[in-house]
Amino acid sequence: MLVDSMGDVVITNDGATILKEMDIEHPAAKMIIEVAKTQEQHCFDGTTTAVVLSGELLKRSEDLIEQNVHPTVICEGFRLAAEKAVELLDSHGIETKNDDDVLMEVAKTALTGKSAGAVKSFMADICVRSVNAVGVIEGEQRFVDLADIKVEKRQGGSIKDSSLIDGIILDKERVHAGMPRSVKAAKIALVNSAIEVKKTEVDAKIQITDPNQLSKFLEEEENYIRGLVEKIKNSGANVLICQKGIDELAQHYMAKEGIFAIRRAKKSDMEALSKATSGKIVTNLDDLTGEDLGEAEKVEEKKIGESEMTFITGCPEAKSVSVLLRGGTEHVVDEIRRAFDDAVGVVSVAWEDGAVLTGGGSVLAALSRDLRTFAETVGGREQMAIEAFASALEIIPRTLAENAGLDPVTTLIELRKAHADGQSNAGINVYEGGVVDMRSANVLEPIRVVEQAIQSATETAVMILRID
Repeated sequence: MLVDSMGDVVITNDGATILKEMDIEHPAAKMIIEVAKTQEQHCFDGTTTAVVLSGELLKRSEDLIEQNVHPTVICEGFRLAAEKAVELLDSHGIETKNDDDVLMEVAKTALTGKSAGAVKSFMADICVRSVNAVGVIEGEQRFVDLADIKVEKRQGGSIKDSSLIDGIILDKERVHAGMPRSVKAAKIALVNSAIEVKKTEVDAKIQITDPNQLSKFLEEEENYIRGLVEKIKNSGANVLICQKGIDELAQHYMAKEGIFAIRRAKKSDMEALSKATSGKIVTNLDDLTGEDLGEAEKVEEKKIGESEMTFITGCPEAKSVSVLLRGGTEHVVDEIRRAFDDAVGVVSVAWEDGAVLTGGGSVLAALSRDLRTFAETVGGREQMAIEAFASALEIIPRTLAENAGLDPVTTLIELRKAHADGQSNAGINVYEGGVVDMRSANVLEPIRVVEQAIQSATETAVMILRID
């Protein structure tokens, strides 16, 4: 539980969040926090791994320095070891092209140990479906733009009430009570200009000498607005999402025509809507035609928790989706949001790379073993650094064992023995203790997470080592 200077409380076990919220003075510690941030930006998960690893590398190098091994030699050794480790990673990879079951397991692994762990298969399903909806395949390249997955969180209800919507949720209500609450077979006009009487750009005065002129003047304004609403109606639109304001008179006319309207939508929402409904954003109402309209099966306003929200659902070619996260209290929803962001990120990374590794410390234990063999072929003093690096990698299975309440020494010895017997997927069973095959236990994580963790931990350790 972190309490900041303002007295706001954050309850989390997401490594990056904890490090971001903490007030830290020590410069070396600040560098290690950078590692966590980078890891979070690139891979969304494995932040704790990267930090624990950097710490362990520094600890091991301290022993070497005491044995009179020069820091430059240690740096060189670490660099060689990291290169070799990344090279070996590929041989441990498991192909996942278009295999949703594997992606499900990746999401579940990322959610385990978070407070969303209790509903992990439910959340994992939402993650995989949303990534599959917005993923783009161009030739050999696969991209996921996580901005296309819009997350809205609302307290109230339970975590199980969260849902994935094939379309967009707007945190807005219709502008006029006379408008229909829900519109089926919606044709959506996305308008970027204000629907109100234009004011002159320059300061101008209008002098009226006769009362009749005043009524004419007002009538003209009224006709102008009526004209605008006519244009919208003539294009065939029955839903209007406007980025700017809508005049009260215009609201009245639209309600009469049965048009569902929303005003002052965010720019990001407009872009997401355009992607989801395949409508075009129009700046000038005169240019609005039937071709510019987006389509959705249903647009409706629902009350969620305290406030009204608009759901635009059933978009045929939705390349942008929304997830509504629910939870009992604000802190629960916030933590679910963090867990969901990690899981969705990890699934998208696995989907893009098309390869995963087994988790539970299995890959790191295997790397550690391979690196010890590699060290003997290098010789010289670098050999000691590579061996230190190999031992440092075992901190991950060791920490896992400690966190699960197992005896770290016994567990590590069991793990080493399993790997010596050729079980390269053996990892730590945190539920029952002992060692199991992680492939059959379905503990999987993307290759990029481990690769980035090893690289950034090594780079940071090397940077700190170069400082006397």
